[in-house]
Amino acid sequence: MRQRTPLQAFTAGLLLLAAACSDQNGPVAPSNQPESPSIQPAIQGTSQDPLTLGRTVRGFGGFYLDRGTAVVYLKDAAERSNAERALAPFLRAQGIAASQLRVLPARYDWAQLERWFTQASVGVLAVPGGVFVDADEASNRVLIGVERGAAARIRGVVARLGIPEAAVVVEETEPIRLAATLRNRVRPIVGGLQINFPGFLCTLGFNAVRSGQNSFITNSHCTKTQGGTEGTPYWQPTQTVDPVQIGTEVSDPIYFKNTNGCPPGRRCRFSDASRAAYASGISFGIGKIARTTGPNNNSITINGSFSITGEGSASVGQTVNKVGRTTGWTRGAVTRTCVNTGVSGSNIVQLCQTFVSAGVGAGDSGSPVFRQVSSSNVTLVGILWGGSGSTLYVFSPMSNIERELGSLTTF
Repeated sequence: MRQRTPLQAFTAGLLLLAAACSDQNGPVAPSNQPESPSIQPAIQGTSQDPLTLGRTVRGFGGFYLDRGTAVVYLKDAAERSNAERALAPFLRAQGIAASQLRVLPARYDWAQLERWFTQASVGVLAVPGGVFVDADEASNRVLIGVERGAAARIRGVVARLGIPEAAVVVEETEPIRLAATLRNRVRPIVGGLQINFPGFLCTLGFNAVRSGQNSFITNSHCTKTQGGTEGTPYWQPTQTVDPVQIGTEVSDPIYFKNTNGCPPGRRCRFSDASRAAYASGISFGIGKIARTTGPNNNSITINGSFSITGEGSASVGQTVNKVGRTTGWTRGAVTRTCVNTGVSGSNIVQLCQTFVSAGVGAGDSGSPVFRQVSSSNVTLVGILWGGSGSTLYVFSPMSNIERELGSLTTF
């Protein structure tokens, strides 16, 4: 979520739909060539993710947390003991006894849902009005978000694809937009701070080291051109306040077409992420994220820092946090995972993204997203890139970021 600089008098509350405008001054050349790691299909979850673990259980139809209660869908209730054993690593990590697992009857198994999810993504996100497609672990259905007035058209697409009507939930939703706007000069530089690139403001996600190069991660749309490496320069907090350039874009994979489930006529990636190399002499804190005075209180006053102690993923029902230059520290529940998401006003689809019910505003693009494991220690789970209104944001998971930017040392 980026925002034009105050010099351009752009309204701070607006959500931006366009990619970064180019600067008329020539950018500083990147310090190395852009990396081109191989693009692989997104897989929902990691080895410790409950959906990954649940796939080993016959008739598994989804898993989620409901206000602290672990809930699993099974086609056969007799598989409960197998589900308990399979999910035990995740449940232990959450402090939940396997005996507390709640079983709901599944109409569809997860293999069916993922097959229809893939079909629906290619069909729905290729036509006007399709917003997102999700294999929804909390409803045991394929959930499709559509713009107002598009439901009938999207249902027609689903019918032509041969997906059972009963397996699909279609709901109207606001479009997902790129929102483009800790605003003081801060050294050493940490995650969550305001950064400036030509014409816009964004948020620095997190610091990282890649192949020995000191770097930071922000959004691909927080560069001069979304997708492709053009050597975008960055300042913190703005070029006007401190004209010393802090870094240069060095890795921003191009968007691909007609492969990996990318819908026809669309450009896709698995993360809205880019990497910039720090300039010599710029001090930064590896593994640190700015902390404000409290969550969901609208404060952007820095009051210490969070320490990244691990990387991970987030499941439906888990609480995650973000720190961004506009709305500060906000906290809320994950509502959907691995959602193929169309970006309003563009031909871009971000594959396998995560939705969160929490505050967001223009300029929060690039915000680090994390789970708290203690008052000061956190697990990094991704970076925010967009939102729908002011109470739902979308982030790219860490697994997708490192699939595209390569392995990163973040703490």
